Amino acid sequence: MSLYLSPLVGLVPAAFLAGFIDAIAGGGGLITVPALLLSGLPAPIALGTNKGQSVFGAVSSFVTYLRQGGIDRKLAGPGFILGFLGSIVGALTVLALDPALLRPFVAVLLPVAATAVAIVRPKESGKALLPPIFRLLVALALGFYDGFFGPGTGTFLILLYVVLFAESMRSASANAKVVNLASNMAAVMIFTFRGSVRWDIAFPMALANALGAALGARLAWKRGTPFIRAIVVLVAFGVAIKVVVDAWRARHG
Repeated sequence: MSLYLSPLVGLVPAAFLAGFIDAIAGGGGLITVPALLLSGLPAPIALGTNKGQSVFGAVSSFVTYLRQGGIDRKLAGPGFILGFLGSIVGALTVLALDPALLRPFVAVLLPVAATAVAIVRPKESGKALLPPIFRLLVALALGFYDGFFGPGTGTFLILLYVVLFAESMRSASANAKVVNLASNMAAVMIFTFRGSVRWDIAFPMALANALGAALGARLAWKRGTPFIRAIVVLVAFGVAIKVVVDAWRARHG
């Protein structure tokens, strides 16, 4: 344990900040994955350990939003199941296909969607483009995406709920946590089975992540749409930039 005492000094605060941001707009992995890699962990172990700690934050933010009455209880159960199954299928698909194929689409779609949300101010009582039942298909699709590729899953969920179902940013941020929790649990199962989670590192980070997530969820619910919109837009562009940088590094070594 002493070997990782020094890295944990930086990893624990990073996990707290990631949980805080993730509870509001998604994208916590933008903070924790680079931090874990900088600590010296191999990429597969860093990714697995990240999921191992972030699932605790996902539980924390979900419970916090649930207590605030922000989650649609009628669709939460089916949405969780479909998000979980989608994530499992996505992870298995990685074995057959290269997830890098999605990089160009993510790099374009996230900034476009974020710009639309920044400019357009959808009314909470506005007319939805699709009936609520289609949220289950979104859960399945984004669960698959998270298992297959991952970056920006929570942010995509929020943006889709706002654009397709005319939800407020606050409601969308809350409901996105259902699928986010499901896909995280599925990922943790897979990474644990593969032996890719360093639990001695993940557990200290998990406590900080959960505390940050609880704080972020409470603040998002209190501050409402303008606050959440600003964070979502920043995170969306951050994820897009990261995807572009990763693609450039992969091509140029």
